[in-house]
Amino acid sequence: MAFDAEIRAALIEQVRRFVTEKCVPIEAQVADDDAVPQSVVDEMKQLGLFGIAVPEEYGGLALDMETECLVAFELGHTSPAFRSVAGTNIGIGSQALVLFGTEEQKSKWLPGIASGDLIASFALTEPEAGSDAASLTTKAIRDGDHYVLNGTKRYITNANKADLFTVMARTDLSKPGAKGVSAFVVERNTPGVSVGQPEKKMGQQGAHICDVIFENARVPVANRIAGEGEGFKVAMSVLDKGRLHISAVATGVSERLIKEMVNYALERKQFGKPIMDHQLIQAMIADSQAETYAARCMILDAARRRDAGEDVTMLASCTKLFATEACGRVADRAVQVFGGAGYVTDYGIERFYRDVRIFRLYEGTSQIQQIIIARELARAAKAGNL
Repeated sequence: MAFDAEIRAALIEQVRRFVTEKCVPIEAQVADDDAVPQSVVDEMKQLGLFGIAVPEEYGGLALDMETECLVAFELGHTSPAFRSVAGTNIGIGSQALVLFGTEEQKSKWLPGIASGDLIASFALTEPEAGSDAASLTTKAIRDGDHYVLNGTKRYITNANKADLFTVMARTDLSKPGAKGVSAFVVERNTPGVSVGQPEKKMGQQGAHICDVIFENARVPVANRIAGEGEGFKVAMSVLDKGRLHISAVATGVSERLIKEMVNYALERKQFGKPIMDHQLIQAMIADSQAETYAARCMILDAARRRDAGEDVTMLASCTKLFATEACGRVADRAVQVFGGAGYVTDYGIERFYRDVRIFRLYEGTSQIQQIIIARELARAAKAGNL
């Protein structure tokens, strides 16, 4: 649905206040504790942040893509770990159900996902299958009214808190690549499902990734999403939307870092004047602002096109590539503008520098985005639509 401008503005202001008043003051605490306080999670539930992409009939806010991106910009103004708490419910954990689930599946799980009482994760990546997602080896073999799942998923966000997993598994061993893959909802308490310990990561402390292991886990046929062999279509549809969302979060972080750079450069003095008066500092800040503005415009254009029903596969990859790479450059410049202070934990800039590195990896690496963009251009040219 297209959101009423007044309601949209009120929602954005609510999220902005939440980020400014509740998240920003405890960024260092979350990093030190490697956990987001439950009180903050509860407030996110009250704001409806877990259900922003879930239809209203299941208790969600049903935001259109443009409004979701505007919310994501605001969530990006603090440590990405906060957004990650609800991130899988907003995106890859819930959207397979939203886009392809049966009415029975939606009624069973979406209300809990929307309220935040159920945490949903997306289990695609494996030890030997990441960017080449079609090479996954987790198997789901039909046995009467069930499928028997065996395999290991790796780097699964929020797996240690998840109640549900959207799992991609190979149901037809005779079909190589994407054709033999199907999608399933697997409940955490299913016998044979276990979750490993959270990995120690470069950044985003407070957001957790773990292995998920399936050992003869019996999953009802009724839990399959879409038809057998349609799992890759489900996964790619989910990722299109997720790439726009992550682009917006990354751009929000860039905006936060620009604010930090400008304020510091106005206060810090060298050679008898604020470093903001030195042209080489101005250049780094100006380049950051220009790139961030370009990223914001790209994201909103692609989001509006998706809301209008257009195929935005190529545009989503363009935004993901540009916005996340730009965020990396902005974070690097922020360390440079802060100088030695940018390398010291107390200022928080080095934490952001580490936190944003993952943006160029998950939801498809920058190199995968380049491949998708080139592929879509080639297809358009062959169809005479370029």
